[in-house]
Amino acid sequence: MTDTTETGDDWFSDETATFGDRLAGAREALGLTQADLSKRMGVKLKTVVAWENDWSEPRANKLQMVAGLLNVSIRWLLTGEGDGPEDPGATDVQGDLNHVILDLRQMRQEHARLGEQMGRLEKRLRQTLKKEEDR
Repeated sequence: MTDTTETGDDWFSDETATFGDRLAGAREALGLTQADLSKRMGVKLKTVVAWENDWSEPRANKLQMVAGLLNVSIRWLLTGEGDGPEDPGATDVQGDLNHVILDLRQMRQEHARLGEQMGRLEKRLRQTLKKEEDR
């Protein structure tokens, strides 16, 4: 975490970025997806999407929670000044690896879901074939 007021880093300054830009940048710096953040925050995915697109802003209690989860200051989220994530141009191997792990987990879950769906379809097909044979 970097104090952007001391380093002169203005990647997420008020002139350069919006609240939504800073929220998305901090989330991505940790390797989280919007779905991951929504789950951790206990809000709907469309709520996080709205925040990141600057269609709405979180209430004070959610703002405090999201700042804590993303390890940035509330002040930084609102203005771009204070403690924020590292420079987005910097290589974040740990964040990249966390992102890969999350992607693999999602793929594994999708694979399991598709396997279950294929099993149900196979069962229906067998039942249909048996009914046809019995006719």
